[in-house]
Amino acid sequence: MQVKTFTGSSTQDVMAQVKAELGPDAIILASRELNGNGLRLFEITAGVERPAGSFGFSGTGPDAASAPPGWEEWHKEWSRIKEHLYALMQPCIPWEKLPPRHRMVLEYLQREGVENDVVLELYRALTESVAGTSMLAALAHLVPVQGFTEELWPQKLHFVAGPFGVGKTSAALRLGLALRHARPDISVAYLNADCTRGNGRLVLRHWAELSDFGYYETPDAATMLAGINACRNYDVVFVDLPGLGREETLRDRMCLMGLSAWLDGGKAPCSAALHLVMPPHYGDQQIASFLRRYQVSLPGSLIWSKLDEALSFGTLVNVAVRSGLPISAVSFGPELQSSLLPAEESIIWRLLLKRQLPGSAHSGGAASPL
Repeated sequence: MQVKTFTGSSTQDVMAQVKAELGPDAIILASRELNGNGLRLFEITAGVERPAGSFGFSGTGPDAASAPPGWEEWHKEWSRIKEHLYALMQPCIPWEKLPPRHRMVLEYLQREGVENDVVLELYRALTESVAGTSMLAALAHLVPVQGFTEELWPQKLHFVAGPFGVGKTSAALRLGLALRHARPDISVAYLNADCTRGNGRLVLRHWAELSDFGYYETPDAATMLAGINACRNYDVVFVDLPGLGREETLRDRMCLMGLSAWLDGGKAPCSAALHLVMPPHYGDQQIASFLRRYQVSLPGSLIWSKLDEALSFGTLVNVAVRSGLPISAVSFGPELQSSLLPAEESIIWRLLLKRQLPGSAHSGGAASPL
């Protein structure tokens, strides 16, 4: 949620500001009248939840550095309010407007962990659109998919980020191997900014040497900029970024590493994208915190890792709706080769509706609604 306070000489003036900046979906969170020095002012605090198309997350809420006082309390209270509203609304929702097949799928998605407000969005899409709209078409509108290929992700520099322990380094390696499989003559290099920890460093260097990939260790700003310059003749360069500290933001870390030229429209020497690696079994509060701290103004995507360790996949829908980011790749299994695929809608729907991993002939035991 994006939260902002507006001040004006009248409530009409303030409401006009709210509507102009946050749009008609803004929710009034607090209001008060201010008097002082003979002046009468009106103050309104409003918020809005809406997706965005990049890691700028315009409209999804402040990052950890710019969050207003009490942001976490606001967020938790708003989440509780939404749950109470849904509990009151559910008996009044005319589910009979939907065909039995659609109702069954929505009930299944709720059991799989898709959040209530997302289920309501699907309900609205199915009841307000033209007759015959399929459930998959409604899902595709909420869960964008943009598979990781050279054609769909033409940027030269690809930052790969994520929390510690989610398989970030393995995902970065798998992306390079997938590109090499698709085009054997492609030149790929790795800049290892997460080289202070032994295991990830050794794995990345070992596989880079085996695969004839360029490899540079770039733990600070000087070595990072030198590494980017050394890789200017490579087709694609992956940057393995380190995980963040508890209160750290990705913007802070990238600026510290000399990468500020790629933020906020700076004059960068080459195009770049950011790919956030996430596992599907994290809780909603934890994921919301990660999304806030990892937001930067770059084209971005979600890479879902450790799919073979998850019991359900409703989180894929929740995070796509919250962030507005497309899913670019899915990763599963411990092997580095043949364990990452560019995302396709059919892969995502089989995961979500059948719990079926890519390459698996059978579902994971769920009672599929399809």
